Amino acid sequence: MSSSDLNLPDLSQGGAPAVQRPNTPAEHHEDHRDKIAADLRPVFDVPVSVQAVIGRTTIEVSSLLELGPGSVLELDRRVGEAIDIYVNSRLVARGEVVVVDDRLGVTMTEIIKNSDA
Repeated sequence: MSSSDLNLPDLSQGGAPAVQRPNTPAEHHEDHRDKIAADLRPVFDVPVSVQAVIGRTTIEVSSLLELGPGSVLELDRRVGEAIDIYVNSRLVARGEVVVVDDRLGVTMTEIIKNSDA
């Protein structure tokens, strides 16, 4: 059987055949992400409200008026429990509080899908 029977490229010149390979999944993902970013460009400067909620509590107004420096409010979360991250009053993620250059920040650990909220 000869190489022409197998439909192989001629490599006698020492070079590899020019083969156009398809995009890898990572390349396809980057192209898709760039397209989405370009489509969203008109809304990049629209302001949104972001809230990181570390916990909640309910107290009476009289107790609220008594609060001062050093007062402690008991919240409905435990230490180390994930915090809720809201965008425009909609729960979109959960995360952890972090310190960044002597400031508090939030790192997202879980994205909430519509059905999970």
